Amino acid sequence: MLRFLAILLASLLAGSAARAEPLQLTAADGVKVYGELSRASGAKPPVILAFHQAGSSSAEYAPIAPRLVQAGFTVLAIDQRSGGGAFGGSNRTAAALGREASYDQAMPDLEAALAWATANANGAPVVVWGSSYSAALVFLLAAAHPAEVNGLVAYSPGEYLGKGRAVRDAAHKVEVPVYIDQASSADEVAQSAAILQALKSADKQQLVSRSRSTHGSATLRADANASGAEAHWKAVLKFLTRFNPP
Repeated sequence: MLRFLAILLASLLAGSAARAEPLQLTAADGVKVYGELSRASGAKPPVILAFHQAGSSSAEYAPIAPRLVQAGFTVLAIDQRSGGGAFGGSNRTAAALGREASYDQAMPDLEAALAWATANANGAPVVVWGSSYSAALVFLLAAAHPAEVNGLVAYSPGEYLGKGRAVRDAAHKVEVPVYIDQASSADEVAQSAAILQALKSADKQQLVSRSRSTHGSATLRADANASGAEAHWKAVLKFLTRFNPP
């Protein structure tokens, strides 16, 4: 109980230090993409682009971004056009679009975020971070933009896109450091392992945690995974020191 209260207090303190500011981007097809930008201190902090899971929005990262900022990362979490109101938020991009969008159709939103990071990171590393379906898309993003993406984090990735091997085919081209985390179901572990095996990168790791897990990046949220979140935090923060050494 005391440990949980300590984690909660740390999250609250981090949240007070990292106030998100609204940011609006324009995708290549003209769609307005809404996001929340949480800035780290320092001249050139590395940038994390945080993408949500199905039925969700940037609100998925509301309690996650502050801790990443505390670790020295600027975080841009966007509302992709394929999403909804999970985690108590609203998806402004999907609402403005006014129609259902497939997972694949959200790719221009990720590319708009990457273009923003490329223009604003001042040469600092850029890490793309996906959750569930967006954890599939980030492999395609990294494969298509090898010069702009310096690292990849994927929570519960799988072959969720239109073509059955799209993620593994993209992974064959990804050479940057990759961290994969997934829920504890046998199917998710197997899908993640297949993507990991397909990766061209020599710096790759898959967390198969013995602690409790939740689907997607929500496994880091204490409200979704109170007993297991900290073990997943410890692992991903260790991986991220490649881009922002202590």
